[in-house]
Amino acid sequence: MVGTPPNAGDITRWQQQLRSSSPGQILKWAHRRFDSRMVFATALGLEDQVITHFLAQEALPVRIVTLDTGRLFPETLQLLQRTEEHYRLRIETLFPQTEEVEPMVRDHGINLFYRSVELRQLCCSIRKIHPLRRALQGMDAWICGLRRQQSVTRRDVYPVEWDDSNGLVKINPLWDWEEPRLWEIVKANQVPYNPLHQQGFLSIGCACCTRAVGPGEDLRAGRWWWEQPEHKECGLHQRPSPGTQG
Repeated sequence: MVGTPPNAGDITRWQQQLRSSSPGQILKWAHRRFDSRMVFATALGLEDQVITHFLAQEALPVRIVTLDTGRLFPETLQLLQRTEEHYRLRIETLFPQTEEVEPMVRDHGINLFYRSVELRQLCCSIRKIHPLRRALQGMDAWICGLRRQQSVTRRDVYPVEWDDSNGLVKINPLWDWEEPRLWEIVKANQVPYNPLHQQGFLSIGCACCTRAVGPGEDLRAGRWWWEQPEHKECGLHQRPSPGTQG
């Protein structure tokens, strides 16, 4: 599923246009441009919860999806229900395909991801990337909670980018926000959030691949902690090609 990228000049122009815009303004701009051909993929992290809040605040009828990998924390699944009830909306939940998961586990074991980067990426592909691609089928844009502060792999995030791997535009409304601003929104608006955040889990993924972060550690140090920092992406967020950044 690879679409035709916009003109590189359009991406640069949009980046400049949105550089000083608020998250709500970025989301409204994206909805005007892409309408029903846009989807928000939430992992129910702090950033995604704030984006859900802004979508509800602006009354933007954007389709929202999430991925249940089969290895999530119970607290994450509880947050999914609380979020739906709080905002009176339905979050479409996508699951990995049984015919992919079962052979993977049979061939490599249930905890294959600890053995090598390649096997971890295989697990992420089957449990996350493939379901996401089903959600993105027929879409022209998707909304993400990426921020520059999150990790070394995300320091060049922009408010809008071309996503080569998925063939559509990626919208990052919180691209230049720092964590304290997120908590300000959460506390001021009673945004539901995962209680694991208050136990040192700053970035929350699968339970088997996430640990609490110690003082002074990188925000995503608890994700795939046995790997080098430059490897700590599941493949959902490949960086844009040269020439498509502002």
